[in-house]
Amino acid sequence: MSFFHAVVWLDHESASVLRLRAQDFESRHIKAHHHNTRQHASGVRTEHEFFGAVCDAIAGVSEVLVCGSHTTLADLRHYVTKHRPAADQQIAGWEVSERRSEPQLAAFARQYFEKHDRMAGFRTATRDPA
Repeated sequence: MSFFHAVVWLDHESASVLRLRAQDFESRHIKAHHHNTRQHASGVRTEHEFFGAVCDAIAGVSEVLVCGSHTTLADLRHYVTKHRPAADQQIAGWEVSERRSEPQLAAFARQYFEKHDRMAGFRTATRDPA
């Protein structure tokens, strides 16, 4: 099943990806794996693997809202712009936000996409292709 909207909440340790349907959502959790090596810039590689997994989780979703702390959003935005231009086209918005429960995050995203769709000229907030 394809999804039209998704929301991601992340920090540098983990991410929650909710792919939204009209009445419910499908969730996926991604944890950052910290490699304890002496190799130079291993932290950067770890961050790239984590951000890559987040981008893979939103593959096939038309519009994505990304939420999290300011620094995490800036780091992800830089990664996406430089390494994942296709994912950059999917991201409809970036919102600085505190951690929320999954139902709260889904409600926040639905409210965001309702406004976003209205501004784009669509009559319905939920465009579920199924």
